Amino acid sequence: MKKILLTLSLIFLSSHAHATLNVFACEPEWAALTQELAGGKVIIYTATGALQDPHRVEARPSLIAKARRANLVVCTGAELEVAWLPVVLRESGNAATRIGSNGYFEAADFVKMLEVPTRLDRGDGDVHAQGNPHIQTDPRNFLPIAEALSKRLIQLDAVNTSEYQQRLAAFNTKWRTAIAKWEQQAAPLNGTTILVQHKGFPYLTEWLKLKEVATLEPKPGMEPSAAHLSQIVNTLQKQPAKMVLRAAYQDARPSEWIAQRAHLNVVELPYTVGGSAGANDLYGLFDDTIARLLSGLK
Repeated sequence: MKKILLTLSLIFLSSHAHATLNVFACEPEWAALTQELAGGKVIIYTATGALQDPHRVEARPSLIAKARRANLVVCTGAELEVAWLPVVLRESGNAATRIGSNGYFEAADFVKMLEVPTRLDRGDGDVHAQGNPHIQTDPRNFLPIAEALSKRLIQLDAVNTSEYQQRLAAFNTKWRTAIAKWEQQAAPLNGTTILVQHKGFPYLTEWLKLKEVATLEPKPGMEPSAAHLSQIVNTLQKQPAKMVLRAAYQDARPSEWIAQRAHLNVVELPYTVGGSAGANDLYGLFDDTIARLLSGLK
């Protein structure tokens, strides 16, 4: 009888050690980071795709069903998902992932936010009170986020603490090496003047020391008119730019319009994992981003 009980205990412990967490990731970059940190200890569902505007997502029943089964929700925060995530979480009825619980994680809580507004006015467009939420365009931000996310995984799955710690250490080492490589490759970009289609690149421009001349959108989230774009063309006569940046999910027409008239290079950036053929993981995301920016100098 004792042998049977011992065998059953070992089976239970073995299965518990291999228990998986269900993770609901709002954006592909957080799905990719969670995979780096947890490996086979998680089953990840990604709520949005790389060619989808994360501001504008429908709270579909399929999202609600996935959130209902989640042990951990990992999102950007900073109001990026404010139009749909609160509805998904509320309708899921999952107390384990309610805002403020251990099962709810916002990456923006762990980085220095840029473009924090001094006033809030609907007339200013889609302005986020906590600052610009597009934090994934600076690889340095992933280091404190990874540290915090790993601790959260350990809180939820303490049995696998040692594996989470080992994977975090390996990620930190490899990621810091990659950052050094990217910064060396990107040195020719220092001081390059750019236009951006949407206010989605402040973290990228700060990291690589680019100089943003103007934004094609007159206000965040507002499509530019021909008249507004014509004004930017006039501005470029005094402040020339080398290239115009847009994210892979954005409509190409505004950047193409101004590029033709101002003789600029258009650089479409993957923006997140899956945004281009080369951006198939976090490392590929920045490999491809740097390569595309350098091609914009030609």
